Amino acid sequence: MMPAGGEGASLRSETGLAVLGGAARGPVVAMAEGLSFWGGVDPGTGRVIDVHHPCHGAMLAGAIVLMPTSRGSCSGSGVLLELAMAGQTPAALVFSEPEDTLTLGALVASEMFGRTVPVLRLSHAAFEALAGALTASISSVAIEAEGKTIPLVSPPADALTLTPRDQAMLDGSDGPAVRQAMAILCAMARQQGAAALTDVTRAHIDGCIYAGPANLVFAEAMEKLGGRVRVPTTMNAISVDHANWRAQGVAPAFGLPASRLADAYLRMGCRPSFTCAPYLLDEPPAAGEPIGWSESNAVIFANSVLGARTAKHPDFLDLCIALTGRAPLAGAFLDGARRARRILEVALPADAGAAVWPLIGYLAGRAAPDRVPLLRGLASGRPTPDDLKALCAAFGTTSAAPMLHIEGLTPEAGLPPAGDADTVSLTRADLIAGWAGLNGGPEAVNLVAIGSPHASLGECRALADALAGRHRAPDVAVIVTAGRQVIADAQAEGTLERLRACGVEVVPDLCWCSITRPVFPTQTRAVITTSGKYAHYGPGLSGCAVRLGTLDDCVEAALTGRAPPRLPHWLR
Repeated sequence: MMPAGGEGASLRSETGLAVLGGAARGPVVAMAEGLSFWGGVDPGTGRVIDVHHPCHGAMLAGAIVLMPTSRGSCSGSGVLLELAMAGQTPAALVFSEPEDTLTLGALVASEMFGRTVPVLRLSHAAFEALAGALTASISSVAIEAEGKTIPLVSPPADALTLTPRDQAMLDGSDGPAVRQAMAILCAMARQQGAAALTDVTRAHIDGCIYAGPANLVFAEAMEKLGGRVRVPTTMNAISVDHANWRAQGVAPAFGLPASRLADAYLRMGCRPSFTCAPYLLDEPPAAGEPIGWSESNAVIFANSVLGARTAKHPDFLDLCIALTGRAPLAGAFLDGARRARRILEVALPADAGAAVWPLIGYLAGRAAPDRVPLLRGLASGRPTPDDLKALCAAFGTTSAAPMLHIEGLTPEAGLPPAGDADTVSLTRADLIAGWAGLNGGPEAVNLVAIGSPHASLGECRALADALAGRHRAPDVAVIVTAGRQVIADAQAEGTLERLRACGVEVVPDLCWCSITRPVFPTQTRAVITTSGKYAHYGPGLSGCAVRLGTLDDCVEAALTGRAPPRLPHWLR
């Protein structure tokens, strides 16, 4: 029995926030490290499939799941909604830091489909105490766990100030779809602590990837309510080659709903850009421009490299923003949230090649999983826009932060760091260990995967130049995923024909995080990629070994079917 004044009593002074209320009971699964539900959790069972996560294999369905915050893909909200529709959600989600992606999935599950998943936010002390429990129960007023009691309060309902136009949309003046979108926006803004909403000039939809029936149900429900976007809205990569999936042998059971999902967004007025790299399209956002983007790599690139302003909006909130032209005035829209809270001193190898940038991004995310970092020591490497694209995408797999700064390179790197910013070093030894962790796997390779995020025209040229007219080995597939605009430009200048002459398949509309068999070659056992993002997500998504390699490694694998796991020359 715990004596009076002991831990149980002290926890009563710790008050938790019931972001989304409800009752729950179950075993406690505590994670010290954030998890992306997209690519990290099986949407049919609730099991952790991220092979790089310490809780790989853990079952989350029915559990009280604790993690500091989520990380990675904005599509995690869709996975949570899919779990809700299948009856496989965690019993509750408990965070110690602000979290938007899974919270939004739980909000949509409750708001539109009557599936309740309580979402709580605790102080670090209460979070650590609960993490040591075997089981817990949650009510509307408290968490009870093995003699510990943590009282719960609700977010203040009056903190958000709406304009007369906002209130009119919320009251239904623009129809039921806008009313529903505003209800979701306002609920999300309140849990973020936003004081108001803000206009955006454009939106980007990530929720068009088919994770399962839940995504389709949401999109078609909003379309049926009369939804139509009111700002220019691009679409992310989808889950099928929109025009060719039947000829590619995709089963109608998957191809039809995936195509229907894309069509629902098109009918609501979205542009069929079908790319996860919207910053490669004509007229990318300008510095300071307020935009409503989803897709983690796109958000990080827009904020960090372009200097535009967007929060890391979860799937489903992206459509709500597009339907209203409004977004919560929170996160990276605000000056304070864009300041670095961790300084990373990076030991950049003097002769490093292009593959160093996804490696640095990946390790920077691990070093700053919950805060904006300032990276120092990289300007001498003179990274290209493609290098920064690779860095931002890999950073987004391991960090929840919506942006980063690189001293001497990115437009807001001169912002004074926050007063509590600390300093961490990324040493050469860290780079070697990071490369070994992502490059491990079999020497024999069946598939070379290029384009996660979607390949740029420059990346297509680089692959064609490296192959130099040589044809891939007959038992190795080489696939590039790219946006329609890049493919058209590659065709116009002859690069597409050069790639095809070498046996390279260039696929539109899909990206590596949405590709499925048989477009993903059915007999594949081992993959090599230049993408830090896909090296992380690929094993869980494909069931194959996926290795990070240099472009030279990928070409060697394409021509011979083999690429020995090894350090790049600049790390030896």
